[in-house]
Amino acid sequence: MNTDEKYMLRALQLAEIGRGNVSPNPMVGCVIVHDDKIIGEGWHRKYGDWHAEVNAVNSVKDKSLLSTATVYVTLEPCSHFGKTPPCADLLVKHQVKKVVICNFDPFPLVAGKGIEKLQDAGIEVITGVLEAKGRELNARFFTLIEKKRPYIILKWAETADGFIAGENFEQLKISNALSHKLSHKWRSEEDAMMVGTNTALYDNPRLNVREWIGRNPIRIVVDRNERLPKDLHLFDGSQETIILSNPTQLDELRNNKIQSLIVEGGTKLLQSFIDIQLFDEIRVFKSQNQLKKGISAPILPKNIDLIQKQNLQGDELTIYKNLVSL
Repeated sequence: MNTDEKYMLRALQLAEIGRGNVSPNPMVGCVIVHDDKIIGEGWHRKYGDWHAEVNAVNSVKDKSLLSTATVYVTLEPCSHFGKTPPCADLLVKHQVKKVVICNFDPFPLVAGKGIEKLQDAGIEVITGVLEAKGRELNARFFTLIEKKRPYIILKWAETADGFIAGENFEQLKISNALSHKLSHKWRSEEDAMMVGTNTALYDNPRLNVREWIGRNPIRIVVDRNERLPKDLHLFDGSQETIILSNPTQLDELRNNKIQSLIVEGGTKLLQSFIDIQLFDEIRVFKSQNQLKKGISAPILPKNIDLIQKQNLQGDELTIYKNLVSL
């Protein structure tokens, strides 16, 4: 690993701290280096707050060092006025020596303009350092901008013999306490969760974060025939809830700046996403219990890649990436 990669890796680690708090903005980290020593660090902490570059510059005690320093940032510095002033202007103001960037920003108001501002000011710019890691970190942001839809995670728990629920939609506790806690952590990290009509009706879920500290996701329910009673937990007003008549009405989610979506059931809804390859990840908890009869779990597609497999106190967690997502 060379010097640029070493400091960019640190910037990516800082960016990760913002997960679950910055959407619809991307996660961004920034490291400022002078004479091979870190003199400033920062990350985007919360949507609407200062960006990573501002926090990093503010952390530098001796600002006179900035003119001979190198700035490592995981995403091209913004060049427009949004909720905060342009970060590219800040770096130009301090006349930093060099800026090393992981990823270009595809957002139309930036899209190369930040790099252009830096170069026009005589600042050396290097791009593409650990680019693949940066795209993985901000897969949700890039998916929304480039594919015009949220990053979609399909998630379910099934028994050892492949059932997701009992007969007649009987609600059963399939995964164990550790798996359940991890599911709530995931909820806090994503923008929204979706369930189908039968899951809403028979499970009456709350879709909130009860076993983890973090924000509650926006709740989305598919109610094709408007048959769901309004006394369900989904309609209790405790969280924002969006009702869709079709699970593929993703334009409405994009218009609400929803970057990421967990689809949690039931089988019919999950399978509808699988059948048209409209997903980015599949996460499956498989318990050791057997049910022998009930509602079958979705059928995994062929064009997926296993990226993680681990044992969670008896439950097996497998995570797959879609190789041909739309």
